[in-house]
Amino acid sequence: MIRVLLVDDHQLVRMGLRVLVDREDDMRVVGEADNGRQALAQLSRARPDVMLLDIRMPGMDGLELLRHLAADPELREVRVIVVTTFEIDEYVFEALRTGAGGFVLKDTAPTELVHAIRVVAAGEALLSPSVTRLLVTTFAERWAPPAAVEGLDTLTDREREIAAWVATGRSNNEIADALFLSPATVRTHVARAMAKLNARSRAQLVVLAVRAGLTVPT
Repeated sequence: MIRVLLVDDHQLVRMGLRVLVDREDDMRVVGEADNGRQALAQLSRARPDVMLLDIRMPGMDGLELLRHLAADPELREVRVIVVTTFEIDEYVFEALRTGAGGFVLKDTAPTELVHAIRVVAAGEALLSPSVTRLLVTTFAERWAPPAAVEGLDTLTDREREIAAWVATGRSNNEIADALFLSPATVRTHVARAMAKLNARSRAQLVVLAVRAGLTVPT
């Protein structure tokens, strides 16, 4: 059972999300909050697997809440999907950089939102190749030349290569096909790269790889 916490300052939005989640056999809502501070107070009791999080809220907003999650070892395993009315902007990018597993727009089709919860609950990133390319083209230019990323020097050559492939938006299976490796081997390298770079999610690994200037060998 996938346990879901809803964090949004609009009651009608939370009501709609609750209806979508609770009608699925494999997930249920375990709590609601209308700001980040309320969500923090509920986390230890509700113990959600996935949090659906609005970014812009009064009081403690979604970005500050994500920073709390990243700093607390007991909360780092909570998967986060940013639910926003905005396309990729500075707020969404900062949320991904801080550890959100992906984002969906509030007008996303119900079936897509439910799919997003399952994807992120399984530890995958909710970033399509097209979204990843948009991230790269939107933000990479301001990072020229590349900057230091803590832990980058601890990666093996293979882990650096696979982190670069992850930043292209490819899935583990697609990377495995390109490098003539098994998906399990790729998954292991991705996990090790995430651990060494202290990345909470695959989406955060994408951001760090772009930040570091990692590129796929040609």
